[in-house]
Amino acid sequence: MISKYREQFNQEFSQEKYQHFKEVLKQKSGLEPAFRISESPIFLTKEFEGKLIDACESIIDQIKALSSETLEKAIPENCKVPNDTKQPHFLTIDFGICKNDKGEIEPQLIELQAFPSLYAFQKVFEETFCEVYPFLDEIKNKMPREDFKNYLKEVIIGDENPENVILLEIYPEKQKTAIDFVFTEKLLGIKTVCLTKVKKEGKKLYYEINGKLIEIKRIYNRVIFDELDRIPDLVTEFDFREDIDVKWVTHPNWFFKISKFLLPLLKHQFIPKSYFLHEFPENENLDNFVLKPLFSFAGSGVNLNPTKEVTDAIEDKENYILQRKVNYEPVFKDINGEFSKAEIRMLYVWRENDERPILLENLGRMTKAAMVNVDFNKKDAIWIGSSNAFFGEE
Repeated sequence: MISKYREQFNQEFSQEKYQHFKEVLKQKSGLEPAFRISESPIFLTKEFEGKLIDACESIIDQIKALSSETLEKAIPENCKVPNDTKQPHFLTIDFGICKNDKGEIEPQLIELQAFPSLYAFQKVFEETFCEVYPFLDEIKNKMPREDFKNYLKEVIIGDENPENVILLEIYPEKQKTAIDFVFTEKLLGIKTVCLTKVKKEGKKLYYEINGKLIEIKRIYNRVIFDELDRIPDLVTEFDFREDIDVKWVTHPNWFFKISKFLLPLLKHQFIPKSYFLHEFPENENLDNFVLKPLFSFAGSGVNLNPTKEVTDAIEDKENYILQRKVNYEPVFKDINGEFSKAEIRMLYVWRENDERPILLENLGRMTKAAMVNVDFNKKDAIWIGSSNAFFGEE
């Protein structure tokens, strides 16, 4: 969308540079990224950035205005975790880059989560783009790396010793996001611990290192814990629903409270109309809506073309929403003259004593398929996968 940067990038791009780019990421982490890295950043105007921030600030206002009773309704009874917090530590807000009826490019809210995304990875990702393509320096994120680190440190580690703080995941070495765990460890000096390795004594939790038990006082939680039931023969020493002496970052209840559950409650020009399935009005046309289960992760269970037969067959209709379709606009030109579509995720942290969250970074995802998920792209497609957005003047 910013032609001068797009043209310069496309002129400088080569497959050799792309391989070098991925090699630099591998050298920094010691890992191959387990997800596809897009060849290109996303270039967006400052005007578009203003629209994104306006929508995010409105969403934050609306969330803050909701009662705790309303938010509590989002948590399934079998998923409630004790010792909830007044606000989440993380807030991520996803927008499609779309075209409206007037032909204008604008953001449209896709979903939002109070769950950490690839914060540490995205900072390194952006820095690596700037190393390989130095002209990007002039439009990079203005937040100094040290400030970025300090915000994350304050949120995740707080006043504790880093050795008493862990990044918790289930089988972390098997996760697609493992590269982010490595960068988080490097940035903050904390350990990544598998849920199956956590020890419990009374109300205290521990992990073992070199035969020594270390008490866990804060958990940077990366486990989608309602998915644990799907893992066969899983044996753990503690259950999330137990009352334990630990500080959750962020508390698991917020995964449900800030989720697709909120979409029917939010209003803004950049928020497409949504309904709970059991409240879908008769005067609306199902053809104009996408069906989404409330608590699926990474796009699983989404039906782009639901039929009445499909919706009628769903028994727990209160656990699904219908969201008005938006038109992702292919505006990101590749070196072959073809265009990709994209989503952008705004990555916020919310310090415990702050009234509002702070925007730290962004995460982009590019596609040439109907869904912004690289699994749906053709094998030889380019300008697809994980990316980062740069904002500048035309």
